[in-house]
Amino acid sequence: MQVEYPDLTAMRARHRKLAEDVLRTPTVRCPSDRLADALGGAELYFKLELLQHTGSFKARGALSCVAAIPAADRARGITAVSAGNHAVAAAWAAKQAGISAKVVIISSCNPMRLALVHAMGAEVVLKDTAAEAFAEAARLEKEEGRIFVHPFEGVNTLLGASGVGLELIDDVADLDAVIVSIGGGGLISGVATALKAMNPECAVLGVEPIGAPSTRMSLDQGAPVTLDKVDTLADSLGAPMSLPYSFGAAKRFVDDVVLVSDDMICAGLALFQTEAKLAVEPAAGAVLAAALGPYRERLLGKRIGFVVCGANIDAQNYAKLLARGTAAMDQLL
Repeated sequence: MQVEYPDLTAMRARHRKLAEDVLRTPTVRCPSDRLADALGGAELYFKLELLQHTGSFKARGALSCVAAIPAADRARGITAVSAGNHAVAAAWAAKQAGISAKVVIISSCNPMRLALVHAMGAEVVLKDTAAEAFAEAARLEKEEGRIFVHPFEGVNTLLGASGVGLELIDDVADLDAVIVSIGGGGLISGVATALKAMNPECAVLGVEPIGAPSTRMSLDQGAPVTLDKVDTLADSLGAPMSLPYSFGAAKRFVDDVVLVSDDMICAGLALFQTEAKLAVEPAAGAVLAAALGPYRERLLGKRIGFVVCGANIDAQNYAKLLARGTAAMDQLL
């Protein structure tokens, strides 16, 4: 039986419900002639989710999930699993709702993100691998009764992320394409569902790292897959699996998904810095890498939206990635 995804009325209603706490981030046209010329005179529009609460789009999905918890269950608190951004967002959403949070974080997490989780007042449990982290969250559900806020799967996550697409099309109605980076698929499932409801002719184009191609592999095989390993510096895009609900949305609403190397991701990061004066995390750099790489020919002269998904990275690591990306920019221009 085909899964039903939220319609425009449901997405608009959830967007209104979250509006008091979630920022309506701006959409700006990129002024860079260099980038426009590289794409045949294209118009580039950046949806600045890096300005969202917690520094990434993740705040939308986490708050949407927490808002859906019945009042009688809120005393149980929540748990979550993340390499960083979702942990920050879940801790923030719990704080907004006045409930407790105990989040499980993979120990390789960027230290800036770990500090942000602590600053939100959440308890932290560190685990070395994603498998161990999910197992710990399951234990917290069972033994402490906490409610699990998934990092990318489920209708409430989709409804939260759909606000990115709703706002983008409200700002620039006649886009030809929108590019979205993919980790587990929560962002692109929400954005794609919203975009196709408002402008079916707008292409929704995904991008993953070569070292974490769960959605691309799932689309090729026709079913969600679990990766044997993940190998990418873009930790926000390093989900080890695809899951049925978000995969189904991608299969139905996403027009294509391409893969880019870590060098290209760093080059995209560097181009955001040099051409748009934006300091972004690697997950955001991936969208420029895709536009100037595998999607270039199909985007020449088009009106293109880019979801700039986040900027949670410390200065030391950013400097290293910026240097690597600057050296690799010739691959894209």
